[in-house]
Amino acid sequence: MSIRIFVTGGTFDKEYNELTGQLFFKDTHLSEMLVLGRSRLEVDVRTLMMIDSLEMTDMDRELIADHCKRSDTDKIIITHGTDTMAITAEVLAKEIKDKTIVITGAMIPYKFGSSDGLFNLGSALAFVQSLPNGVYVAMNGKCFNAGNVRKNKQTGEFEAIS
Repeated sequence: MSIRIFVTGGTFDKEYNELTGQLFFKDTHLSEMLVLGRSRLEVDVRTLMMIDSLEMTDMDRELIADHCKRSDTDKIIITHGTDTMAITAEVLAKEIKDKTIVITGAMIPYKFGSSDGLFNLGSALAFVQSLPNGVYVAMNGKCFNAGNVRKNKQTGEFEAIS
């Protein structure tokens, strides 16, 4: 069973410029994270875009959906910025019924060393193998159905809507 991982950017892959104090994108850290996590799964990592999810457009979401539909595997993980991952999950859930798709991200960039990204990636890898077809958001060890999740901006955690 092969797992496809689509990279879209988000805090997961941001780096810190020590001179300007700004966060920026360079390359994805997924391969490094899989090695660090000692993953023995067959995965295929493909970068679709490297953007902050607040800058993600409907066209970007359609591109993600198109790649998911055309994927030759039915197990897909998407790394995504946390601010709008619930929106992307809803879009995908409306369009794709025959695959298991898990969207995950990080609140702190992986390169900071204290990131939740490695844990969230590991959780997403487990969830994508064990859940039935559907679209899910996986953050901090919890998994939520698309359409029933939001980021609580007061607590910085994801929670079920109902």
